[in-house]
Amino acid sequence: MRYINNKIRFIVAFNLLFTMSCENFVELDTPDHILVSPVVFNSGETATAAIKGIYNELADADFSRGYQYSVTVLAGMPSDIFETTSVTDTRYGPFQQNEIAPAETPDASANYNLWSSAYNIIYMANSALEGLENSTNIPVGQLGILEGRALFLRAFTYFYLTNLYGDVPLVLTTDYRQNSLATRNPASEVWDQLTDDLEEAVVLLDGQDFYGENERTNINQYVVQAFLARVYLYREDWNKAEEWSSKLIDQTTIYEIQEDLDLVFLKNSKEAIWQISPEGRGFSSTYTGEGYMFRGNSSSPVKLSDNFVASMQEKDKRLANWVGFNSSRSFHFPYKYKDSNSRNSASEYSMVLRLAEQYLIRAESRAMQGNISGAIADVDVLRSRAGLDLINDIEPEINKEGLLNIISEERKLELFSEWGHRWFDLKRTGKASQVLMPLKPLWQETDVLFPIPQVELDKNQNLHQNVGY
Repeated sequence: MRYINNKIRFIVAFNLLFTMSCENFVELDTPDHILVSPVVFNSGETATAAIKGIYNELADADFSRGYQYSVTVLAGMPSDIFETTSVTDTRYGPFQQNEIAPAETPDASANYNLWSSAYNIIYMANSALEGLENSTNIPVGQLGILEGRALFLRAFTYFYLTNLYGDVPLVLTTDYRQNSLATRNPASEVWDQLTDDLEEAVVLLDGQDFYGENERTNINQYVVQAFLARVYLYREDWNKAEEWSSKLIDQTTIYEIQEDLDLVFLKNSKEAIWQISPEGRGFSSTYTGEGYMFRGNSSSPVKLSDNFVASMQEKDKRLANWVGFNSSRSFHFPYKYKDSNSRNSASEYSMVLRLAEQYLIRAESRAMQGNISGAIADVDVLRSRAGLDLINDIEPEINKEGLLNIISEERKLELFSEWGHRWFDLKRTGKASQVLMPLKPLWQETDVLFPIPQVELDKNQNLHQNVGY
């Protein structure tokens, strides 16, 4: 796999992090060998910098940067949210039509970049965990915090890989001899591992509720709790999903729903649980990948589908604040991020986890457990902000099925163009074929999974392709 052979990238990432702007890291000489652990994890200071280096890589990695090969874009195209602005688009068109090629096409290259950059993050997390395990110089308390953050980053990445590809290699070591022959583990094993990683991380980070310098970019206990809530929602453990989401919602002194929609995606927004700073790229450009990708100009390759825009009520404030319109080409585009060209001063950070999602998680979990009134109260928090009629006013006696449909629609309207939420929602609820078959003439049931990149199959005969490719 690419991540196995990507020694230079890994070393450079760990070396560059010490010279990144805005960070006072100790500069180290570049190690002569991939096994950087004895050097990097020799002290708490350098080990902390190493974990920060993985975080900074998220700002630059195709998988997570919000730009052309990111989860946000590539997992947005197969749903009913995005369309290409050109009918001849050979990179995103196949994703829109769920006809992704495994090899030798622009869409195949995009898919490969997504896959390989995600595994690069996992490789870095594994290297950090191995280095921390073998370190004898880091204070125990600090060691636990660093381990918790590395575990979270690994689990976070595997969540997307298994949602996109199903069974994937579950790589938990940097040993190239094992990794080069890795087989695809059943998705159930991946889910179990990432859940275990998160449960361990939340214990290790217990009491770590700070963000540091008022930047909502550090991985603390609340970040892990928020992601655990999502994971348990996906695993249909409604009780735990409600429990973890409630922990976030109850932190009213830290998090709050921003009534002004234009404030939601600003850096360090009160609604933000975890963000990625574009400054982590180490360049003068400080706009987010999303801000640039969805800039809505004449060269934009992606637009919002007409059906999606039509599904928004005119009075929905999200339509006015989060949807832009290019009058010269007559298309709508996501406009949650307003900055597409800043230099040296970021006004927006890429949003990864935010409070609104926690309300939606709890609403769905409560509805599934029969707590209809509690679910209504949660979904109405977001409907109120959006300027929509409250369910409690117009349908207080709504049944479980009807409420779940409303929650699903609210998830679509609230979380569009964020980390593939709509695509994953359609799949986890079993509605992908129902919703997409009328829109996509080439749709097949097997399209719910992306193909494994052919280049990976060629390098490792123990891997096999998903059905339908």
